[in-house]
Amino acid sequence: MKTRTNKTSAKMKNIFYVLLLSVIAFSSCNKALETDSTRVVGEKNAWNTVEDARSGILGVYALTRAALSDNNGHWIYGDVRTGEFLSPKRQDLKAVIGNNLNAAYPVMEALSDWTRFYAIVNGANVFLENIAHVRETDKRYTGNNMTVDIAQARFLRAFAYFYMVRIWGDVPFITSSDEGKFTNKPRESQARILAWAEQEMLKAAADLPFIYSGGDVQQPTDYYNETSGRWGGALATKVTAYAVLAHLAAWNGDYTNVSKYAKFVEDNYGRSAGGFTGSADLSNSNGFFYNKNTRQMFGFNSDYGHVDGSSTGHIEELTLAEPVMTKSVPDIYLPKDSILKYFNLPKDQRFAVDTLGQAKYDGRYFTNLNGKYPIFSKIKVIQGGGTDPNFRYFTSALVFTRLEDIILLRAEALSVLGDQNGALNELLVVQSRRYDDVTALIDAINGGDVIKLIFEERHRELLGEGSRWYDLIRYNKIKQNDAKFMNLINSGGIYWPISRKLLSQNSLLTQNAYWR
Repeated sequence: MKTRTNKTSAKMKNIFYVLLLSVIAFSSCNKALETDSTRVVGEKNAWNTVEDARSGILGVYALTRAALSDNNGHWIYGDVRTGEFLSPKRQDLKAVIGNNLNAAYPVMEALSDWTRFYAIVNGANVFLENIAHVRETDKRYTGNNMTVDIAQARFLRAFAYFYMVRIWGDVPFITSSDEGKFTNKPRESQARILAWAEQEMLKAAADLPFIYSGGDVQQPTDYYNETSGRWGGALATKVTAYAVLAHLAAWNGDYTNVSKYAKFVEDNYGRSAGGFTGSADLSNSNGFFYNKNTRQMFGFNSDYGHVDGSSTGHIEELTLAEPVMTKSVPDIYLPKDSILKYFNLPKDQRFAVDTLGQAKYDGRYFTNLNGKYPIFSKIKVIQGGGTDPNFRYFTSALVFTRLEDIILLRAEALSVLGDQNGALNELLVVQSRRYDDVTALIDAINGGDVIKLIFEERHRELLGEGSRWYDLIRYNKIKQNDAKFMNLINSGGIYWPISRKLLSQNSLLTQNAYWR
């Protein structure tokens, strides 16, 4: 009993450290955003022990998860803005769907404010500036541990900038915690920021392990005295870094590097215990999106066993309603006609209809197809992976990328680079795991527009995972045959407006041209 109590106490202490660091770092960021930098207590006083190092790096992860999930931003930015989902009642979501992003709703103002992302940057900056002091004062903190921690902090900081650039374009650029008054910082060219972020991720990748606490040459011992089961799917690995690098290169239109970075992931995902996800597991309430697992190449989990979940900040808050959950109307839904249009290939294990027009695999991607509001039920992790519709407490992981995503990204790159056969082979790597009859599938796609087929498959595979808006931008940049969307790209309308609050605080900031 004593041993169990000690373990429980240690877990609660770790959770407390993470939450405390999140509060400290976010508070520090807000001060840096709004006032002159002050230091009431020397920061090194909080950077003396290996426990400080652990809570510091986990705090940066916590800030990243909070930034992405706040106000369901990851899904509103990536899925709702496309206009494919509809909203029956929420006027703020209708404004997003209609690209009326200047509408005066609290959610719109919150999603236009980048403060929470600079909390990540500030948290990483504080960590990088102080971590050497832990090495000096606590001999338990090894040089190897510090190297791996620094790599994670650099990666998460670079990821935060990449994520912001996709939303706002040019943003202020800060790489230290004491650069003075943030409100006097102008926006920096996104090209410069992305070039820096790519180099930072490459440097981080050189020091990141393939696996933690698993005998990796770059991290050979138990990481913070925990086994590999504690860290798998929770921390950034070398494969994670190259996966995000592939996304960054795709956003830059640098398809040679997309192919190179994605190929590294393809060749090495097994070294991080990653793999493909079956169609049923992808949509099970206790499957891929439940808790954490090593197939979540880069994600942020909620652990029900550690009382880590909420009624907000999960896609289920937007999508679920009766009969999956006791809520009469979903916040967003896909109309039946759209579902049938998108899922139009034969024998799709995610969703298909039989000869009588009845849904097969009911409950996987969609439930209540013939109801007024078909329910997008691909992600439905209620409590500990249960199915009780009376609870609105969600614990699904927010997954930024996974193996299928990277395979399709490489297919995109090969097609753009002119290797259509290679692109189709990559496409079939994913499709062969999603369709019952591959022969019929090959017949269906034979002679088709390869890049169009790839993006259609990305649409089906990654629906509800926050990637669709960015996919549409890349697709239209490649095809350039949709005048309306090209005008949106060329006028800067693909970006979000900058918060009115930020503009009032900082006279050096300028609003994105489309939203002036």
